[in-house]
Amino acid sequence: MESCRTSGSKEKNEELVSSSLEKRRKGKTHVTGQFFLSLLLMWLASLIWEIYHGRSDLWTVIVGALFFEGTNRSLSIVISVRPKLLPGISGSSHALFINTAVSLLHSTLTSLTAVIIVTNNWYNKHDLSMFTHEQLFSGVWKGAFDLLCFSCGYFAYDQWDMLRNALYNPLAPSLLTHHMVLLVCFTSAIYRGVCVNYLILTLICEIHSIFLHWRRVSRMSGFRNVKSKLVMLEWIFNWMTFFLTRILLHMLIFVRLILDASKFPNGIELPLGLMGMFLLNVLNFILGYDILNAFVKEQRKHA
Repeated sequence: MESCRTSGSKEKNEELVSSSLEKRRKGKTHVTGQFFLSLLLMWLASLIWEIYHGRSDLWTVIVGALFFEGTNRSLSIVISVRPKLLPGISGSSHALFINTAVSLLHSTLTSLTAVIIVTNNWYNKHDLSMFTHEQLFSGVWKGAFDLLCFSCGYFAYDQWDMLRNALYNPLAPSLLTHHMVLLVCFTSAIYRGVCVNYLILTLICEIHSIFLHWRRVSRMSGFRNVKSKLVMLEWIFNWMTFFLTRILLHMLIFVRLILDASKFPNGIELPLGLMGMFLLNVLNFILGYDILNAFVKEQRKHA
């Protein structure tokens, strides 16, 4: 399920990306990219098929993808017209900066909206009944379906942007894997109208993604002072939200799926949910290792 956003996460291997970006742009597309592009095209075909057969409520997925693609294009134009605004951004780092900036926007919008949805439903019910299996599996909180569709559109856009600009490590494409897991889980949920509320809870992890993306954007734009107290405060919130929203919350959702396994109907929902959450938990631990390395490296470099 970032489950079954997630997964958000953007601790890409920048050195590998920078060293191989120009080569792949010249036509030497790695087989990894071809594989994930094929999956993305199959996903798009399934979405078009559903919309064509009357699922007009799925247009929000298209709207989400176009919104973030439009934001990407707008930022690209601004940077091209006014390069002095960000003198440190050029060449191969141009696409990576824009991609991360758009991801920062998505994380901010999605996490805040997910929190508002959960808070609003909690305010209306005033008890834990909103977290029962029936509510999480077959219920749909107000605004939850549209947010899930909109966020699904973002992950499709981001997958495409990473593929066309080779913003991934072909030997360990964790982000491409993360996004494809999310697309499969998200679209399965919105097609069937089940597990929508489960997935809204997983989107709360985008709070942590805000600090991941902000760290990269501020560093690439050249105004990040690693010796300042604000940066240390940023690291504190980075680690705090990582453990609360990515590790603790996702583990609780995974455990809840196991405990409620007998309540699920016979079908693909439970196996897909367990597999999705397991893979995302694994990816979260890998992300945590990458964040730790980045933190140690930054502290040693500027000690």
